[in-house]
This record gives sequence, C-alpha cells and structure tokens, in this order.
Amino acid sequence: MKLVCTQNDLSTNLSLVSRAVPSRPTHPVLANVLLQADADTQQVSLTAFDLELGIRTTFAATVISSGAMTLPAKLLNDIVARLPEGEITLEEEEGEVPFIAAIASQHGRYQIRGMGVEEFPELPVLEKGEFVHLPADALMEGLKGSLFATSADESKQILKGLHLTVQQDTLEFAATDGHRLAVVQTANDTSDGEETRQLEVTVPAKAFRELERMLGKLQASEPIALNCDRGQIVFEWSEQRLTCRTLEGQYPAYRQLIPRQFERQIAIDRKQLLGALERIAIIADQKNNIVKFHIDTDKQELALSVDAQDVGSGKEFLPAEISGGGNLDIAFNIAYLMDGVKALPSGEIEMHLNTAVTPVVLTPIGGLQMTYLIMPVQIRN
Repeated sequence: MKLVCTQNDLSTNLSLVSRAVPSRPTHPVLANVLLQADADTQQVSLTAFDLELGIRTTFAATVISSGAMTLPAKLLNDIVARLPEGEITLEEEEGEVPFIAAIASQHGRYQIRGMGVEEFPELPVLEKGEFVHLPADALMEGLKGSLFATSADESKQILKGLHLTVQQDTLEFAATDGHRLAVVQTANDTSDGEETRQLEVTVPAKAFRELERMLGKLQASEPIALNCDRGQIVFEWSEQRLTCRTLEGQYPAYRQLIPRQFERQIAIDRKQLLGALERIAIIADQKNNIVKFHIDTDKQELALSVDAQDVGSGKEFLPAEISGGGNLDIAFNIAYLMDGVKALPSGEIEMHLNTAVTPVVLTPIGGLQMTYLIMPVQIRN
C-alpha cells in the first residue's frame, strides 16, 4: 500500500474518526484506526469503531498501490496533526511483521507499528428497512438548537439521547434533562412529493455530536441518508458513514409538558439579555448559581440580580415589552437559562410565563421554529 495526500485532508479525517476510538479498548485492535487505500477509485477511507459508535470517512488521494492496515489512532493522529502543511506519503513497508507504516513529509520520516485488518470489526450493515433522506442544513439546524439540553446523568439513559421524529414535511428534534426541554422543527424538503417513511428514534447525544462535527468539517451539502433497523441507525452521504446503537425505552411525552396558555409575555432583545446574563454570571458560584428576575410591568423593565454569599452581588436592568399579568419575581438556574438564550436564533425573543413555579417557555421572534422550556427555581427567603 502506498498513497500521497495532503496533511490537512489526513489530519481532518483522522480527528473525526478518532472520536470513535474507545479510551479503554476491550481488544488491542479497537485502539487502532483502519486505513484502506483503493487505487481504482483513488480514495482513502479511515474507520474507527468502539462496538457502539462507528465512523468512516473517505477522501480523495493519489493511491499508488491499494492496501489496508490498522494503525494506533492516537499516535497517528498526534504525528499527522503536527506535521507541516503539504504532501504526505504513507506506505506500508513490505515484508515487515508486525506491520510498519512509514509516514514521510518534506521535513521528516516516521515509522509506526500497526496490525493486520483481520481482527478489526466490520461496521454494522442494515439489509432491511428503507433509507430516509434528510436535508443536511435542516439536520444541522435541529442539532444545534437541541443537543445542548440532553442529560449527562448515567442513571437516565433515555435522556442521554436526542429524540428525532421524521415526518413528510418536517423534522422534529427534542432533548430534555428533566430540568429543561428544547424542541426544534425544521423543514424536510427532500421528498419531492414522494411519500416519506415516518419514524421516531432516540439516538445517543454522543453520536449526534459526532455527526454534527462531521457535517460541519466535511461541509456536507447533499441529503443525508438515514436507515434504522433492529436497534441500529446508519447515516451516510458522499462515502461518509456514521453508525451507532439506538437507545431503548420510551422517550418522555414532551409535548404534554409545554403549556398551551400563558398569562404573561415578555419581548426582549436577545443579545442584551445574553450580555447581562454573562456579566452577572461572574458573581454566581456553584452553590448559588441562581439568577432572580423582577418583572416590572409599570416600568416595562426586567431587573436581573445575583447574590452569592462570600462572593458578592450584581444587578442589571433591561428594557422589555411586557404584557399581561402584574409584577412577578421568578428565578432560574443561570447556566440553563444562558444555554437556551444562546441557542435561540433571532434578534428578539419572547418569554411566556404564568407563575413563579410553573414552566417558562422561550421562543425566537421569527426564523427557526424552536421552543425552549425551563423550570423556574423556587425562591426561598
């Protein structure tokens, strides 16, 4: 095997697939990345698989002779990332056991011991089911507006996933950790009038984060093919592939959590609110990460305050358009609130609320259909 490629192509693709390499592999070959070079197609593919998440990327190169081998992912990634920009030659040294790959740039040459491909596990192949095609930009929008709200709690496995609903004209993304809920709807405009297979599936947030990273790094523009069957899900486009296990169990009926009516509405400039939260968060600490809101309907003003013992206090005043109800004091976890405000993709946002202890919903004014629900924190005197 011998190939010539650019340092940037090899480094970019290695950094993507390396995220599917387990930190504690159950078998030595799982710590490696599978490298395959094809002289007929003039393409190189890299594959990593931790037996749950699998990533394969493919890029163009000058392949002088075909071949395949596995190489230590971390070592290879670290070397290539530090090589200067320009062409890299990678070749297998013939007759060597164990396998040795030589990597040469204009400034130096490195040798890495590898392993054969026989023990490297194959990525799952779904023979049944039909592919659903999703627009790449709509997929990216949905992931950006929802992934941050998934849970990191190992005891809540189903909440560590993002719930995707594919319908004829829309894609719906939902994520919750029990304290907040993000729901995004984007247009599914790839059906061309044909009947689209409808499905609901919960996918680990880790897999969707890697998919989001791949779509961004590799600048995907064509529709993404999705196939789901028997607890496995596969995403494919342009010879790129990500596969993982789906999460079992019933995802919460999140639509029932969103109130239908509200007593109060507040329209406010998103950047002004985010700036005030970022400044006032400096005072908050881990024990007291609560921001209090005083809603003043007479002054048409929001007063934000933080009071952290042994640290200090802070207060910010923001103009707002407040309608319905009277004055109200309400409090939030400042980190959860900032996450939602950052994700809302508009210049102005609306806060919809009833009382100091019932769910509050944030939505953008215009643009993407996004709902961010956050539970207030009970204020104790």
